[in-house]
Amino acid sequence: MSNTFFPERPKIQPTIYAYELVDVPTHRGLLKVGCTGRDARERVREQLGTAALSYRIVLEESAMRNDGTVFTDRDVHRMLQINGIQRREREWFECSVADVKAAILAVRNGQLEAERRSLNF
Repeated sequence: MSNTFFPERPKIQPTIYAYELVDVPTHRGLLKVGCTGRDARERVREQLGTAALSYRIVLEESAMRNDGTVFTDRDVHRMLQINGIQRREREWFECSVADVKAAILAVRNGQLEAERRSLNF
């Protein structure tokens, strides 16, 4: 069988992740939404470096569609904004984990606007 019809899946495991800063009043209610091809915990540690900030990873989801194509955090950011979610800083959004899950599901399914749901039936 030829691979022209079915592209090989990438060897990396692209992941959309979200985390919150704990006990940081300026970031209360905000989630940082990012993407990595590595372990999300490792990536977040790199971002925060030696800042001595407490954080909690609240979401890790595959950034791969059923057909093997990949989407990025920019796609999820765009979907969050389409759905009225406020961007507060570069990748920080005033939203819930359910909002991010709904945006990921919409992007994965190719929808232009996410419904307010976080489960795929």
